[in-house]
Amino acid sequence: MSESIILPTRRDEAWRYSDTDALAGMDFGTFDNWRDIEVAAGESFSETFVLDGSEGVDLTRLRVKIGAGATAALFAVVAGGDLGRLEVVVTLAEGAHFELGGVVLGGGETTREIVTRIAHEEPDATSNQVVRAVAWGKATGNFLGRIDVVRDAQRTDAAQSFKGLLLERGASVNSVPQLEIFADDVKCEHGAAIGQLDEQARYYMAARGIGPDAARRLLVQAFLGDAFVAMEDEDARERMMAMALEKLEGEL
Repeated sequence: MSESIILPTRRDEAWRYSDTDALAGMDFGTFDNWRDIEVAAGESFSETFVLDGSEGVDLTRLRVKIGAGATAALFAVVAGGDLGRLEVVVTLAEGAHFELGGVVLGGGETTREIVTRIAHEEPDATSNQVVRAVAWGKATGNFLGRIDVVRDAQRTDAAQSFKGLLLERGASVNSVPQLEIFADDVKCEHGAAIGQLDEQARYYMAARGIGPDAARRLLVQAFLGDAFVAMEDEDARERMMAMALEKLEGEL
């Protein structure tokens, strides 16, 4: 079977806005390398990820299974590769919780993205996803998030929040929320907004003596900070923010 058949194309929903051309010549064994994470019932798991490869494909693929009453939290900065992609598939048992905080950063002609599929398969589970994207040059930033709620997963509470910030004309940001709900006692919500820096806020800060460069940096920092609010480790939260701002040096 040829690579053109095995590797995805933009006809695949989860790759609709991706740079599938970047996958050309990639070894399928490397492409199909999933890391499995299993969180036992009642346990807690948290991990941070930074994708910052300089070129080519920087791909991390995770399958997360969360046991009854357990919690898993993932926080990520996707800022590397001509194609940088974090892909997460999550299955939640009864009373489990999943938390995702992600930042997507890209300039030049890169494509950076987070793609998730959250399966609520049992009652009383919750999930929350907060993703922020900043793009400049001719880059593309994506968030594709799918939530599946099966018929028996009553009292599910699932949320997605995505915001994209365009620092330059020519950049693009895409958000594709998908909800597949078969239970009737659920709460599922999603929100998406894409725009430029708030000029009114910049004017307000300038009127109080804050220079344009400092104001721009503070506004972007506040914008990205939403993704890491749920991090309980303050030092880790500061490190993730510092990494994100470092990737933006020269653009702020």
